[in-house]
Formats: sequence, C-alpha cells, structure tokens
Amino acid sequence: MAAGFVDDEGRRRSGSGRVTAFVALSCATAAMGGAIYGYDISIAGGVSSMEPFLRDFFPGVLRRMAGGGGGADGGAPRVSNYCKFDSQLLTLFTSSLYISGLLTAVLLASWVTASRGRRASMILGGFAYIAGAAVSGAAVNVSMAILGRALLGVGLGFTTQSVPLYMAEMAPARYRGAFSNGIQFSLCLGALAATTVNFAVEKIRGGWGWRLSLALAGVPAVFLTVGAVFLPETPNSLVQQGKDRDTVKALLQRIRGVDAVDDELDEIVAANAAAAAAHGENGLWLILSRRRYRPQLAMAVLIPAFTQLTGINAIGFYLPVLLRTVGMGESAALLATVILVVVSSASTLASMFLVDRFGRRALLLAGGAQMLVSEALIGSIMAAKLGDEGAPSKAYATLLVVLIGVYSTGFGWSWGPLSWLVPTEVLPLEVRSAGQSVAVATCFALTVLVAQCFLAALCRMKAWIFFFFAGWIAAMTAFVYFFLPETKGIPIEQVGSVWEEHWFWRRIVGTDEIHASSKLSK
Repeated sequence: MAAGFVDDEGRRRSGSGRVTAFVALSCATAAMGGAIYGYDISIAGGVSSMEPFLRDFFPGVLRRMAGGGGGADGGAPRVSNYCKFDSQLLTLFTSSLYISGLLTAVLLASWVTASRGRRASMILGGFAYIAGAAVSGAAVNVSMAILGRALLGVGLGFTTQSVPLYMAEMAPARYRGAFSNGIQFSLCLGALAATTVNFAVEKIRGGWGWRLSLALAGVPAVFLTVGAVFLPETPNSLVQQGKDRDTVKALLQRIRGVDAVDDELDEIVAANAAAAAAHGENGLWLILSRRRYRPQLAMAVLIPAFTQLTGINAIGFYLPVLLRTVGMGESAALLATVILVVVSSASTLASMFLVDRFGRRALLLAGGAQMLVSEALIGSIMAAKLGDEGAPSKAYATLLVVLIGVYSTGFGWSWGPLSWLVPTEVLPLEVRSAGQSVAVATCFALTVLVAQCFLAALCRMKAWIFFFFAGWIAAMTAFVYFFLPETKGIPIEQVGSVWEEHWFWRRIVGTDEIHASSKLSK
C-alpha cells in the first residue's frame, strides 16, 4: 500500500508514516538548539538585574537604581523610573549575541547547512556555544563578557539555521506542526531553566552567582554537540548532497516506520531536480530575484520581523528589569519571571497538540488578538499608574504581572512556535537553506534593533512603547488574515501548490511559472 493519500483539493499527500522512536529521539536531540536559545534570551535579563553583576560591569546603572546620577557629570539626584536601566553598553551586552548570530547566519551557516548538511551545522553551533559559555562565565571585564555573548551568537547563527530545517524535514507531514512547535517548547524550557537558575544564584553570598548563570549555558550545548554527532542526516539533505537512492530510501523507511516510502522519496528527488534545473544558480539569488519565490520571500522576512515587533523579546530580555521598574524587589522580580515562564511553557506545549488540528492561521489570528488586548491594557495601566517617581500599588503591580502572563500565553501558543514553522515549511528545497538564512537574518536584525533600543525607548516613550508594539500586533494579525494560506497536513515538498490557489499570491507568482515548476517535480 502506498504511503500517501489524496486530499479534497486533489493534492497528493504522501509521507503519512507513523512517529517512530527513532525520529522522536532525533528531533528531541536537535531541539536542544532551541533550549540554548531560550536560556540565552532569559539569562541576560536576569543577570542584568543582579546588583553584583551591575557593580562589576555597569556601576552607572547601579547608581541610577539607588537614585543617584549615572552620567559622566554625576547626573541628577533623581532618575525617572523608566530610565534607570537606560545604558547602551548594557544593551550591547544583550544584543551582541544577535549581532554575531546575524553575521554567522548570513556569511557562513547557510552555506554549511546546504552543502555539508543540517547535522554538521548543529555540531559547529554546539562547539561555539560551549566556547561562549566558558568565556562568559570567566569574564573579568565588559569586553570579555561581550566576547562571550558574541561566541554564543555564532552558535545561535548555526543552530537557528539548521534545527528548524532538520525538524521540518524529519517529521511526518501530518505531525510537522507539532514537531516544529517543539523548538519553541524547548526554547521555553531553556528560558525556564535560566530564570530558575537566576532566582537560585541571586542568593549566593560572595556575588559570583552571575558567573554560574552564564556558564551553565554550556550544559545544553554539550548535549547538543554530543547528540548531533550520532544524529542521522535528513533524507532531503542527503538527496541534496547527491547520495544514492537506496541509502536515502533505507533511512526514510527507518524514519517513517513503513516500507512504502517511494512516493515521498520521489517528491524529494523531484524537488532536488527542480533545484538542479536552476543551472547551479545561488539559492539566495534565486529567492531574491525570481517572481515564483515572492510569497516564500515575503514569509521568510515578514513572519520573523512581525514576531520581534510584538515586543516579546524585549520582555524576554528585560522582564526582571521591567518588574523592578514597577517597584518589585530583586528576588520578587526573578520569582515572578519564573512563574511567567512556566505559564508560557504550558501554552507552548498546548500548541503542539493544537497546530495540526486547527491549523496555522487559526492559532496566529487568535493569539494575535489575545496579545493585542493584553499589550494595550499593560500600556494603559503603566501610563495611568507609573509616573517618573514612586511605584504603583501592589494591586496594580500584580495586575501588570497577570497581564504580562496573558500576553506571554498568547505568544506561547501562536506566534512563538509558528514563527519557526511557517517560514521553514513554505520554502522549496532549492531555496530552503538560503530562505532560512533570510528568515534568521531578519529575526536577528530586528532582535538587535529591539534589544538595543528597548531600554532607551522605554526611557523616552515611557508607557507608549507598549502601544507601539500593540500597533504592530494589529498589523501582523491583519497580514495573516489576508495573505497567509493554510499549510496544515501538506507534505513539505508540496506546500508550493498553495500559492496557486491564493487570491493574492497567484497573481504575483504567475500560473505559467507554477505549472513549469510542477512539471519539473513530476
């Protein structure tokens, strides 16, 4: 019996094999890349709120927290609540991770992932992570701390390029959403580990707890590096590298747990033939220059960009700092952060069961609405109750924590996990690695912008910064409603057919080019 079926719209959906222990273990190992990402996002915000760390590297911020001036001239004796953490050097410590990640993804990781495979890229990323964790934990000055973050960014550039591709290509079509959402779930677990570690080490006497927080990023990095050595390469990547059909078929049978994998293998081979028909043109040039890739390019750029413009990473980086801004103590802010990350992790776990049942569009639209309302309420309360001096009442501070939890939950089951899935699954094989590098570069570029500007913007815009993010959430929700087709349950090498049926994209792509591409894949 063939391992495929035909849906109501006439698309043949192959690759409907079961979820084997082999593929589950392989993807769980690869998902360690997401755990490291989550750890790095959350650890910096917690460490940046620890007084021993600030005393060693950012004494000006510590003086402003105490109410004294932080500028070169001593500053005013009183500093606005919104401006206590405004330091470009402090934000550079956070954003250096993403600057190096951006450069790595654009200049190196895409080529390695396409030519040497997804597995090789994960191994290189793991080694870079280990080096970065060691340097960060041993830092003796600001330059060394930033160097450690930059090395972590090199690892991030490799793993964010390779892990989403690996998960999407290994997963059976009908479970691809759940597997890819596992990246965000592992990211949440990494963030949970980071916030828990920060809460624990903050109590260490002697002021060296921040070193332990930064160095422990090496633990999941070791798991990723060692595990990746034993991982299989994806069948799609093996075909792309020119391996013989029998070798790829044997691996595909082991991954899917069925013998009848010829339909899926034929689709992979046909997709690779389409890539070869491009006469060796560079994948990045193809996706940037050919009209038939305009929809994929739009998703690779706009989905990651919109995700960063929700403000989620600003909250992820600086949540402990933000909670201290509204009057919480150091320990209380870190504990509240732990609770919020637990809630976000639970919502991401729920998305793994919802995405392949209700589809991508439903989750993105509902999650966008939830984030929009909560972000607007956060801004309203801060505008009304948090002035330049003093602090809101405990009741309002608690309400802000609850609303941030509602906001994080909405992100956790919608835009968080789906920002990994959607750009990856819509890219055809011939431009998949290049398109993923575009998505990663966009993500990092906007992350750097938000990380570097958030504390300064909070100081100047005050509560209005949250209305700024709310406006972007409204725009991206409208974009999904009008321009994102549903891709639930379609094999990854057949997703290209959805553009022909879409009211807008079929006019951009052109039916002649679609039919030409279809002939190449038959």
